[in-house]
Amino acid sequence: MPKIDVAVVPERKGTGYPPPFDAPCAERIRQRLGNAGGLTDFGVNLMRLPPGNWSSQRHWHSHEDEFVYVLEGELTLIEDDGETLLRAGDCAAFAKGSGNGHHMINRSGETAVYLEVGSRAPADLTTCSDIDMMSLNADGRFTHKDGSAYSGG
Repeated sequence: MPKIDVAVVPERKGTGYPPPFDAPCAERIRQRLGNAGGLTDFGVNLMRLPPGNWSSQRHWHSHEDEFVYVLEGELTLIEDDGETLLRAGDCAAFAKGSGNGHHMINRSGETAVYLEVGSRAPADLTTCSDIDMMSLNADGRFTHKDGSAYSGG
């Protein structure tokens, strides 16, 4: 199995969300390790979340399972049933189609590091729980829940 040199995997800062929904995630950093290894059935991302930042908008997936494993630091997982503290060594799983919106916030004073793993189902629809936004994997665009585009995008 070929070793991936994490030091040369490109970093992507922020998200593709339209403003103002991108602001809470502006400083998060993602390295797409699965892409670097040539994986096509599922993705593996190394995530760095500085203090005060969100992992994403709170969301759920129609056709995509998701899994996170905390490597360093601590995160607050927020889902429909409340909040759960996740520390290094903790993990969480989100089954497709659950309707249970989730995201993590770094409320600590240190950068948190975690792995994010998810399938790459082309039919997946990501629905945001708290805001009027969704995205289809097929085209990657973020739209209003009625399917209309955000102005300027």
